[in-house]
Amino acid sequence: MYTLYIGNKNYSSWSLRPWVLMRELGIEFEEKLVPFVAAGQPSPFTAFSPSGKVPCLVDGEITVWDTLAIAEYLAEAHPSAWPRAKAARAFARSASAEMHSGFFALREVCSMNCGVRVRIGAFSPAVMLDLARLDVLWRDGLARFGGPFLAGECFTAVDAFYAPVAFRIQTYAPPLSDAARQYAERLLALDSMRSWYQAALREPWREAEHERDTLSRGTLLQDFRGS
Repeated sequence: MYTLYIGNKNYSSWSLRPWVLMRELGIEFEEKLVPFVAAGQPSPFTAFSPSGKVPCLVDGEITVWDTLAIAEYLAEAHPSAWPRAKAARAFARSASAEMHSGFFALREVCSMNCGVRVRIGAFSPAVMLDLARLDVLWRDGLARFGGPFLAGECFTAVDAFYAPVAFRIQTYAPPLSDAARQYAERLLALDSMRSWYQAALREPWREAEHERDTLSRGTLLQDFRGS
């Protein structure tokens, strides 16, 4: 059985990607959650991850780190990780790579913090450019391949790569088209996403740097996490 090492569910957008992909595809795995530590402390992730980061997938003697590498590794044994049709598969891989290496402003300003709701008075031009591109990309995939997911009828790795954005949309409510917002709502309604969210709300940990990143961007409206 696979072992998937992840960080805090409330904060770790990178961990969510392979976790939700494996859950949606029905791939059995053992979850090992290792909480973030305060800045300046030794990383606990170096005990299992060559990069010292999460997520990290262990399959017997094989260790795979980085979300894109994990998705490709899983696809070797579970081809449904990517769409079957060639055009949809090419779109899914391209869109996943774009998320993996782009949208820097959106990720910086709207860091993942599942349990809170924050109002940002005015999004910066850089964030608005990222949102515009996100909107176009999502609407393109939905229109070309018929939905309800980005590359067709089935949830695949490309949806997993954008799953953290759905939580960011829930937290910060940025401006998006109706089609894009409805897609985000479909992701949030998945059983796997609801399970991740409920676990995030129950986590007892607060990591100061993540909290500062979130609250420095806007006004805290609600915090649904346990005390």
